[in-house]
Amino acid sequence: MQLSDRFYKERKLEHLVENQTSYTLNNAAMHVFETHLQAERVMLQFDQPVLASMLIGKKVMHLRDKKAFDFLPGESLILPSNEVMCIDFPEADHENPTRCLAMAISEEKINKVITLMNEGMPKNDGSEWALMDYNYHFTNDASIYGIIQRLLYLFTENHPSKDFFVDNMLQELIIRILQGNARETYTENASRLSTNNRLAYALEYIAAHLHEPISVGDLSKKACMSESHFHKTFKDELGVTPIDYINNERIKLAVRLLQDPHRKIKEIYLECGFENRSYFNRLFKRKINTSPGEYQSKFVD
Repeated sequence: MQLSDRFYKERKLEHLVENQTSYTLNNAAMHVFETHLQAERVMLQFDQPVLASMLIGKKVMHLRDKKAFDFLPGESLILPSNEVMCIDFPEADHENPTRCLAMAISEEKINKVITLMNEGMPKNDGSEWALMDYNYHFTNDASIYGIIQRLLYLFTENHPSKDFFVDNMLQELIIRILQGNARETYTENASRLSTNNRLAYALEYIAAHLHEPISVGDLSKKACMSESHFHKTFKDELGVTPIDYINNERIKLAVRLLQDPHRKIKEIYLECGFENRSYFNRLFKRKINTSPGEYQSKFVD
């Protein structure tokens, strides 16, 4: 059943937002929304591609071709231009408002960065970099979190060169987002892509051999590349080094295994391909912000 025009007209976000602050520069506009009322089916739309990022509280997002999902602090969402967001605010109130940012980025700026990427860091399989045309929901890594915080500062700073500063940060943000999207696409579709894509073949091999020692030299041979070319191609397209990728995948596996409180930590770190506990503990704490033992204790009945 379609919602009536009256519903759309009367449920615009600005009627339910206690405070909206906006800053506009040459190639982007930053909007910070603070919502103080619980609400459902609130509509929001921008005429440029948007990075939406949750700062405080919780939303439930309804987007095309996706099941409704929780949108939480530390997460971001890339939306194409003119995409209609349908938003629920299940927990917002005057004491605990929901706060998020939406940064609209000019398509001209995005296209310039994509052109630079295709010229300076072309994909190994001959395909071209392009902005994804669907909704991409992801957890911010440390680099993207840092860029978002820096952009929040720059947009509000009273500095005569802030357009230049923001442009530089936007370029890095766009590159990192596209690399992150490529990394997720390769990881989720490695088996399907591996027959025609060398990186996908390497990722499929990593997934099947996380419990074994894996060297960059071995991976480069699997991909039929020199070690230096493989390392550069991997980093350019996926935004991380091969070793960082392997460690990230091992920690993801450890997170899943630690949810069984009856498993011993030693057998878990060995199953994930780590040779000693001290290195495993250090890497796990750096990425998950808690020790393996503390994480596992959350699942004890």
